[in-house]
Amino acid sequence: MGRHRLTMEEPDGWPGEVILEGRTTLYLPPRNSEEEVSRLGPGDREEREVFHNSAMAASRTRSVVLMAHEFNDGWLGAADKPIRTLDALTATGARSLRWLHELPEEVAARLHLTQVDRDERAIGWAAANLSHNPPKNPNSGVEQLIGDVRQISLGQGWQWVDIDPFGSPVPFLDTVLQSTARRAVIEVTATDTAALTGSSASALRRRYGARARLDSIAHDTGLRILLARIAENAARHDRAIEPLLSIWDGHHLRVSLRVTRSVEEANEVEQSLGWRIADPTAEEISTPDDEGVPHILVRLAEPVDVTDERVSGPLWIGPLGNAETMAAMSEERAVELCAPADVGLTGDSEDRLANRAARRAVGRAVRHIADEASAIHATNLIVVDDIPSRLGIGSPPSPTKLASMLRREGYSAAVAAYGNPAIRTNAPWSAISAAVLNL
Repeated sequence: MGRHRLTMEEPDGWPGEVILEGRTTLYLPPRNSEEEVSRLGPGDREEREVFHNSAMAASRTRSVVLMAHEFNDGWLGAADKPIRTLDALTATGARSLRWLHELPEEVAARLHLTQVDRDERAIGWAAANLSHNPPKNPNSGVEQLIGDVRQISLGQGWQWVDIDPFGSPVPFLDTVLQSTARRAVIEVTATDTAALTGSSASALRRRYGARARLDSIAHDTGLRILLARIAENAARHDRAIEPLLSIWDGHHLRVSLRVTRSVEEANEVEQSLGWRIADPTAEEISTPDDEGVPHILVRLAEPVDVTDERVSGPLWIGPLGNAETMAAMSEERAVELCAPADVGLTGDSEDRLANRAARRAVGRAVRHIADEASAIHATNLIVVDDIPSRLGIGSPPSPTKLASMLRREGYSAAVAAYGNPAIRTNAPWSAISAAVLNL
């Protein structure tokens, strides 16, 4: 499919349904049904003529906060330089519009943004959204293109790319990675969680060349499998990755990472890949202090029986995020950037209650991320609900209290930004179990 630009006309059904997400007004195509739709799942492609998933609102909030930090960090270039940005599967343009409206004006002005979708109706809604709700900074450049992003992306030197497909991102990885600049950030969403977590073993083997044990940390395993696939694809194009943020949020997994063009680092990709072994034996652990640990990560070169049901991988065994970046993603910063302005109402009026709910939702989107930064390098993810059966106790410990006690013992430990109550720590299992029993 070729590429062409849109002639601006208001799409059929305009203005449709008007919602407030973050502090941005979005115009969505009318629903095809009056039935109430869940806001917690992956969304229904038939709900509207152009796909929009309200359950991804938190993901879009995190994208704004992450972009604000990375643009100011200087890693992508000087503060006065434009950033070539690709919203690869833009749909109604919700993510782009939130970037333009919620980033600080001097940051949004650096966006040279291209929105791409194969569906002309989608680009029509994205363009109309932008026309009726233009960015605060007129220097923000935006272009809409209709076509296959795998063709459009080639040869552009993109510095920021968002890939948010319905399903697996694998078909888009190669062309996007080979089209990044010498330094870039890419954000990748995967909604094929059944595959990545091992529920659909055949799809996992077919798409990612991996296997996964379906247990309480299966989504962490899925994030690591996704990162391994991206790292291998990047290495084929002489690029290396560094994860900035890895999130499991309900129906989807999402990773945000820096991509650097470096033959030397690409050659070392296998040093960051390996296996996860559940219930490791005494011979498999590296220290007696880890006897009884729920799982371990080992390097790819380690002798592992890949037919063993305890083994997951190949997967990423390095840190799942960047401590400095995650520390900047506080609830206060999210509210500052993304929450609707205080409307100045008192009491429990409808507007006041809606305002409070929106501000809480923005804070929830980044909950625990900044706190987890101090322990993101640690390899032990311990789901506290698994502890009673392992230690023969009656109830699980508080993750906050457990992390606090381990820190007092001198270890890195933090409540994990994970779907199940958990901590991330570098403490050995002997120290973890002792802390639990002391609690």
